[in-house]
Amino acid sequence: MALRGRAHIYGDHIDTDIIIAARYLNTTDPAELAKHCMEDAGDHFTERVQPGDVIVAGENFGCGSSREHAPISIKACGVSAVIAKSFARIFFRNAINVGLPILESPEAAAEVQAGDEFEIELATGVVRNLTQGKTYQSEPFPEFLREIIDVGGMVPYVQAQLSAKA
Repeated sequence: MALRGRAHIYGDHIDTDIIIAARYLNTTDPAELAKHCMEDAGDHFTERVQPGDVIVAGENFGCGSSREHAPISIKACGVSAVIAKSFARIFFRNAINVGLPILESPEAAAEVQAGDEFEIELATGVVRNLTQGKTYQSEPFPEFLREIIDVGGMVPYVQAQLSAKA
């Protein structure tokens, strides 16, 4: 299954306070969090993002606090994946836990332009910039992590595992 969407560009060290400000942490409702995703970046992200779009960022995306609200808000506003030069480790794990695909591709992150169309194959780690006609290789997820992402995160994955044993 390929993911397709347009690129929204962010720089290095985008922390969880930029992704979803602390003033919105009194809810875990994905729809409510989606309304405020990247609000403090000041670029009207929620007005521009379309279902399937991709966030492309620099180094250490998701640094800062360990809040799960950050990847939840990204996923809930329709973003299909995040591509970055690197991710903060706790954000990486939280993204998997909520079923948000993330890919490390320094080359793609360095060359993409805002609005470029992407196609991403999670099973192979292939990232295609359709606008520029370039292909990049990211590290594909192991099968068990793809299964977690495919079912929507860790909670649905564990529920499915328990149901299968019942």
